[in-house]
Amino acid sequence: MSLVLIVLLPFIGALFPALMIRAGRNACATTTFIASLLAFVLLLSHAPAVFRGEVVQAGWDWLPALGLNINFFLDGLGFFFAGLILGIGLLIIVYARFYLSKDDPMGSFYTYLLLFQGAMVGIVLSDNILLLLIFWELTSLSSFLLIGYWKHLPAGRQGARMALTVTGAGGLAMIAGMLILGEIVGSYDLSVILQNGELIQASPLYLPALVLILAGCFTKSAQFPFHFWLPHAMAAPTPVSAYLHSATMVKAGLFLMARMWPALAGTDAWFYIVATTGLITMLIGAFIALFKDDLKGLLAFSTVSHLGLVTMLLGLGTPMAATAAVFHILNHATFKAALFMNAGIVDHEAGTRDIKRLGGLLHLMPVTATLAMVAAASMAGFPPLNGFLSKEMMLHEVADTTWGGQGWLMGLLATIAACFSVAYSLRYIVHVFFGPQRTDYPHPPHDPPAGMWLPSALLVVLVVLIGLFPDTVAGPLVAVVARAVTGGEVLDYHLAMWHGFTPALGMSAIAVVVGALLLMRYRTVRAVWQAGPHPEAKAGFEAVIGGLVTTARELIHGMHNGSLQRYLGVMIAAMLALGVSAYFSSPSAPGSRELLPATPVAVAAWLLLVGACVSVVLQHHQRLQALLTVGVVGLMVSIGFVYLSAPDLALTQISVEVVTVILMLLALNFLPKHTPAEPGRGRHLRDGLLAVGAGLGVGAAAWAVLTRDAETLSGYYLEQSVPGGGGTNVVNVILVDFRGFDTFGEIVVLGVAALAIFALLDGALHGAAARRIAGWVPDQPRAADRHPMMLAVATRVMLPLALMVGFYIFLRGHNVPGGGFIAGLVVAIALIVQYMASGFGWAAQRMKLDYHGMIGWGVLIAAMTGLGAWVVGHPFLTSTMWHFELPLIGEIHVASAMFFDTGVFLVVVGATMLALANLSRLGRRAESLPVNAGPMDVDPSLDRTVEN
Repeated sequence: MSLVLIVLLPFIGALFPALMIRAGRNACATTTFIASLLAFVLLLSHAPAVFRGEVVQAGWDWLPALGLNINFFLDGLGFFFAGLILGIGLLIIVYARFYLSKDDPMGSFYTYLLLFQGAMVGIVLSDNILLLLIFWELTSLSSFLLIGYWKHLPAGRQGARMALTVTGAGGLAMIAGMLILGEIVGSYDLSVILQNGELIQASPLYLPALVLILAGCFTKSAQFPFHFWLPHAMAAPTPVSAYLHSATMVKAGLFLMARMWPALAGTDAWFYIVATTGLITMLIGAFIALFKDDLKGLLAFSTVSHLGLVTMLLGLGTPMAATAAVFHILNHATFKAALFMNAGIVDHEAGTRDIKRLGGLLHLMPVTATLAMVAAASMAGFPPLNGFLSKEMMLHEVADTTWGGQGWLMGLLATIAACFSVAYSLRYIVHVFFGPQRTDYPHPPHDPPAGMWLPSALLVVLVVLIGLFPDTVAGPLVAVVARAVTGGEVLDYHLAMWHGFTPALGMSAIAVVVGALLLMRYRTVRAVWQAGPHPEAKAGFEAVIGGLVTTARELIHGMHNGSLQRYLGVMIAAMLALGVSAYFSSPSAPGSRELLPATPVAVAAWLLLVGACVSVVLQHHQRLQALLTVGVVGLMVSIGFVYLSAPDLALTQISVEVVTVILMLLALNFLPKHTPAEPGRGRHLRDGLLAVGAGLGVGAAAWAVLTRDAETLSGYYLEQSVPGGGGTNVVNVILVDFRGFDTFGEIVVLGVAALAIFALLDGALHGAAARRIAGWVPDQPRAADRHPMMLAVATRVMLPLALMVGFYIFLRGHNVPGGGFIAGLVVAIALIVQYMASGFGWAAQRMKLDYHGMIGWGVLIAAMTGLGAWVVGHPFLTSTMWHFELPLIGEIHVASAMFFDTGVFLVVVGATMLALANLSRLGRRAESLPVNAGPMDVDPSLDRTVEN
């Protein structure tokens, strides 16, 4: 369970910063630091097992039928990335405390940061690809919040949108690829998928799955041609940039390529797609970085280049190249996080990060300059620093690789990229910290407080230690991680500064010399670059998005003209076409079941039903008549249910009809009483043909089902109703037990619909809508006696009886026709009749019920019933039964489904009465306002439930 806690701690910790900020910035940062520290310590507690080669696993089944299990596992690769995420995260938390200004909402920042951290840890520890996909999308959402943290900056908002669009689109593609992978293997657990590499690569679906998964990896890790979003994400605060580039987000794509290496690598498709993409990205990123004047822009494109380097190494498909990739991920995380923090220090203290406005900072900021020079030298690949070691390994691997039949091409291009890498790294050092001191800095530069430079210094110390003692400091970790990446296949290698005079050493020396010359001739080189074309990725992205929006708008406006008839016509026509196509595409035989005789009563009821339906069609202009006729249709359907021995359905249908007709009559009072004239007979003919075709199609489908023998679930329900659900009323047991989750969703929808009605009608009591209602003149004469005495007396006498009937129906529902839904409708009808007979004000004064609360309590009780099953280890909403004896009464049988039914009852009553109450309020407002009332003329007392 500690693995689950490692993932959950950042999410739990995200609850506190927004609260602790009230206690001060130090308390807020400390709380955030403690949450990450606890997760980091828990992770380190598994280090001995991981270094012994063990795989730590934890989790439980959630939806096993769908293959969605909450499973986590910790091997060398997961340990390595989780350590980077949490370890560097701790340094970022400290750095951000001193970087953010007093005007920045620190509580929100740390909340977003911990959400981002938790999502990343979830990715690297997930042992289920569906669970991994959830965390994958969470990183896109949380990074959107972090990149757009400075909402007042247009660049921040645009960068966040661009990052979310690109990575989100790639994530959607990856979802499809992962699902294909799960179908090939027959499992969605990563530990199973990684053991079936041969099966996956032999499948005809391997290439589509590979391309789709790599789309997600490439977009997340800013590989060409998706690299453009990452530099624009630099509008985020520097702590975000440092975290994003060193240990999170962009490393997620590298992690997934490394994680899937045993299952996907080793084919020509993998080599040419992954290695080529990485090489191009490495070269383009390094080239562009050399000409960036913004410090964070330079570092951003350098990150793109180094991400391409790692991708290229993973694409080579050899164990040694994978080992080099792992080592460079570690090295890049250390020097790149240090450099981004350093750039933030320069910006924070000098007031700018524009290289053209900097220079001569060595003597003004000696600590910052020293840290920058060491980290940038490692980025350039200078000995004796860690960047030199992994760069040498990379050059050694590409020197021995043949691409497209050419053994020299990859080595040449990688060396050119290394030349640019040296040049932009030297530019960061020379153009920022060397040269004469200036007098036009925006702020007087000086070294910051220790809280800002210490996190960077700790990383720089690692840069030096790994470079000087690679086998001791990094060797065991790299070996464990490499074995996890390659599935245990790791060649014998030795991390050392000197391997003799090798081709890689010569390529490295060329890179240093050429890079230095490029910097010495920088003005000439820059002039040549400026003379060439400079395609702007942001402009292209905005143009594509704008084109998509325009196209979508035109399609929507062309297809959606606001006509419900048109939408229904298209939908019904499409369904008819599909049905006819299916019918004629395969042979069909007549049904074998014997038909039941049609009794005269059944024929008469059928004729009445058909006549009512025809009447609705012919009289639809008269809305009141049409509504009443619809009630007749519902009544005939109820009788049909009784005839077919379905009393539960009959009770439900007739109760719904009564409530619906009454509420619709109230609503109809505020709508036009006649429908507008309809254009042309052509539309009538079209709609009539569609209606007849749809009716015949549905009738034919019902006939086909009813006249054929088929095995259904009814037998199972009949057998398990008593032993499984504790009730003899199969229909009710299905609703509250077997398919209780469906019913729970339905009552939630019912409650939401009631609240939506409340919101809509409440809005009609104010503003322009209220003024329109004030000017409404009834078009029909009103009765002089709104509340006849006989009706009022009769309903008041009948109310206790009706409530008792509702209670009786509720209690008997689990064994005989009834239940919470029907009882709720019966009680609602009893209350509605009181409102009708005596008026809303009179009834509301005597029934002071909070219908909002009734809906909320109903949903809560139903949910708590389901959660109670979880507590005792059963699936959600699993029922249980109790039997006990009471004196004089005898044996009492109670099922837990009764509590769920109570929730259904409360939601039904609350939703119905809330709709009635608000329609009544609207009617009373219409009758009480003067004709020319304005918004300031409304009497507030009219909103209260009192009698006028």
